[in-house]
Amino acid sequence: MNLSIIIPVFNEENFLERLFYDLKKHFNLNDAEIIFVNDGSTDNSKKLIEHFIKDNSKNFKSNLINFDFNKGKGKAVREGINFSKGKYVLLQDADLELDLEDSKELYDIIRNNSDIKCIFGSRYLSGKLKKNNYFFNQLVAKLNSIIFNLFFSQSLSDIHCGLKILHRDVIKKLKLDINDFGLEIDIASQIVRNNFFIYEYGVSYYFRTKQQGKKITWIDGVKSYYYLFKVRFIDNDIATNISIIFSSFYMSYVGSFFGKGMGTTLFIILFAIIGLFIGLKNKILSSSIILLFIYLGSLIGKGQGQVVAVIFFFIISFYFIYFVKKQINKINNFILNYLF
Repeated sequence: MNLSIIIPVFNEENFLERLFYDLKKHFNLNDAEIIFVNDGSTDNSKKLIEHFIKDNSKNFKSNLINFDFNKGKGKAVREGINFSKGKYVLLQDADLELDLEDSKELYDIIRNNSDIKCIFGSRYLSGKLKKNNYFFNQLVAKLNSIIFNLFFSQSLSDIHCGLKILHRDVIKKLKLDINDFGLEIDIASQIVRNNFFIYEYGVSYYFRTKQQGKKITWIDGVKSYYYLFKVRFIDNDIATNISIIFSSFYMSYVGSFFGKGMGTTLFIILFAIIGLFIGLKNKILSSSIILLFIYLGSLIGKGQGQVVAVIFFFIISFYFIYFVKKQINKINNFILNYLF
């Protein structure tokens, strides 16, 4: 099996007949399988899928995973991935906001280039047709992509696009645990953590309204910020999480040297956020060195002079850590090259 297409379905009876037509038009392949995951639909979606599976006019295999109640897109995709057998796994929504013709283009690109392990569709890169009347949704999607890029040092334009194709090597590394629309953030973060490069490809986009069955709401938009925080600052190894907590606390202390009244509170929050990022890049010993330098700076001068000293020693601490790490690497290389 070369290709597995996973399609979560929740109350999509109005779009399924067109979806079936497009699947046979673009993916009528002997080495492909379509995995529908009925996520507790209360309309005729399940019956329509069952009827399609019995259709003998198609070349690809098709299967149905059925949930008795709605468990969320993330859960549906996870179950589909666990069931899949293909060398490549294509994630496709059932609502036809994203064109199956673009999906086929993604598949053709990745199977003809062994260096590419994953491609994300992007609704903001293409010169293709786009229909979108919801400014707020687009704003949130772009803002979340910017935040993700800052958190993970990436340059992606659209992490929320539901169209993705992944090589089995990538699939094996994923340990997804988010059940709802936060799935897209979960997938992107784990791909980056496992050092795979994410390619993007411009795709068409036909936004549908709530009256047409749009599922995502403003609540999902709010939750996305929690998921961004979770995948960056919580889903780490124990040593990194300890360092993050430790760094955020002592940087809060640094913030207390700035401002007055409400201003001090804002600086404490700002420096606590800076501490989160310091904890990501530095383990507990390095963080302790930074704290030591900050403490030494706080012993010098008073008022503004003390603030300048704290900032100066804070900056110097990074140079000191860099110098120490460089020397340790030289010693390690010397031992490996000359003693073993």
